[in-house]
Amino acid sequence: MRLEGKTAIVTGGASGFGEGIVRKFLAEGAKVMIADINGEKAAALAGELACYACAVDVSDKASVQGMALAAEKTFGVPDIVVNNAGITHLPQVLEEVTEEDFDRVFAVNCKSVYLTARAFVPGMKERGSGAILNMASTAGVSPRPRLNWYNASKGWMITATKAMAVELAPLGIRVNALNPVAGETPLLASFMGEDTPEMRARFLSTIPMGRFSTPADMGNAACFLCSDEASMVTGVCMEVDGGRCI
Repeated sequence: MRLEGKTAIVTGGASGFGEGIVRKFLAEGAKVMIADINGEKAAALAGELACYACAVDVSDKASVQGMALAAEKTFGVPDIVVNNAGITHLPQVLEEVTEEDFDRVFAVNCKSVYLTARAFVPGMKERGSGAILNMASTAGVSPRPRLNWYNASKGWMITATKAMAVELAPLGIRVNALNPVAGETPLLASFMGEDTPEMRARFLSTIPMGRFSTPADMGNAACFLCSDEASMVTGVCMEVDGGRCI
């Protein structure tokens, strides 16, 4: 029960890594709000797990403000905010990614962190405590060809995490990130371009431990970084990647 008495919002929490984090946080005693653009899926999972749900587009200011209001009514300023929601463009040469896809990747992967900071950091400052966890990627450390602008968005996330951490540390707010390798999530097929045994084998060949990241892997790592056990840890971008970035 490492998160007993804590409250948390997990964006993109209705599936994939986000769902793994939600399940772990609940198992460790936290009260959790699942925030997801798929409101029906979030509500269904919340019903299964006996927690809260909120439909949100993390790239939209008004929608994020609505999420913050829902959280305020549910349990006040959250102790933990997990910026997990993210998307990618399909693998292709950098100059052929459409402007629409580029804008959407940066809106969901980057602007969302700015918007949630605007929504929740003031309350955390007033309280004098809080933990923010951003979902970055090994793509921001060791970029893969043809995932060019996605790579860049995750590099942004890593720098944003460190910038937030150094500014907010004196105010009692810790900010960390996770760098997963590709995992068994709805985005896997998009990363690979096509989900075939041959393409999976190519991806797995770059991971020394020989397997993809799992939602449970992310849940375990997120639980540590957001718990009081990590009270001296901030600005860390933890690679949970089976050795991919060595």
